[in-house]
Amino acid sequence: MRDYKLVVLGAGGVGKSCLTVQFVQGIYLDSYDPTIEDSYRKTIEIDNKVFDLEILDTAGIAQFTAMRELYIKSGMGFLLVYSVTDQQSLDELIALREQVLRIKDTDRVPMVLVGNKADLTDDRVISVEDGIAVSSKWGKVPFYETSALLRSNVDEVFIDLVRQIIRNEMENVARSEMRNPSLANLKNNNSSRSVSQPVDPKNSANFRKHARMGSLQVQTGSSRSNTPSKLQNSSTTNKTQKRNETSRSSPAAAVKSKSSNSAVKGKSPTKSKPKKKKSSPCTIL
Repeated sequence: MRDYKLVVLGAGGVGKSCLTVQFVQGIYLDSYDPTIEDSYRKTIEIDNKVFDLEILDTAGIAQFTAMRELYIKSGMGFLLVYSVTDQQSLDELIALREQVLRIKDTDRVPMVLVGNKADLTDDRVISVEDGIAVSSKWGKVPFYETSALLRSNVDEVFIDLVRQIIRNEMENVARSEMRNPSLANLKNNNSSRSVSQPVDPKNSANFRKHARMGSLQVQTGSSRSNTPSKLQNSSTTNKTQKRNETSRSSPAAAVKSKSSNSAVKGKSPTKSKPKKKKSSPCTIL
């Protein structure tokens, strides 16, 4: 949410307080009480964006004109209000505008020219054409005729002023980028990298760290799984060596081991046939 500070300037009795209170609270003030300084806050949505507005209602009487310089320095946008029933109030705005431009030190200041009390048709001394002429003389400053009593164009003048502030900020950013092309190129490069070159998670340090930890776990797990098989193979080898040694020492044990092996494999043990003794030939005398 952006905070904008708006300042309402004008001669005394032109209806600055009536406009401000009608915009903020929706109430019309039918009594005149000279203002020294009143501050109001209002949250408003403009063009799908929310803004917090601080509106400073300034004094119009001559005794407090010395305070205007402080208001102008802190303000971001200005409503210059006159009454259509008072020619002098419009003449005072010309000096007020010159003061604003001098303090801000620029010709591009968000500003709206407001002709208030448009409902008093019988007392009117300033025509609509006169307001348009002043607006054109000031560089086509937005011009509205308002009525705080009828709430005519009350919201419009404040919304128009906020939109001018937004445009002014965008133009200032564009001008700063034109003065510093390297800054604009850096900003474009950063935005293009974030859009067209997504970060590869395999190149990140955390990914490599977890990958190394995972490979270590796999290696340790495989070595643990291979340990029992190695022990089993060594025990089987020891048993085979013992059987071979016993078979060498006694033939009977060898026969027995062979028969046990054949029984394990599912074959019936074979009986060894006794060897026949050869008879020696007898001699006849």
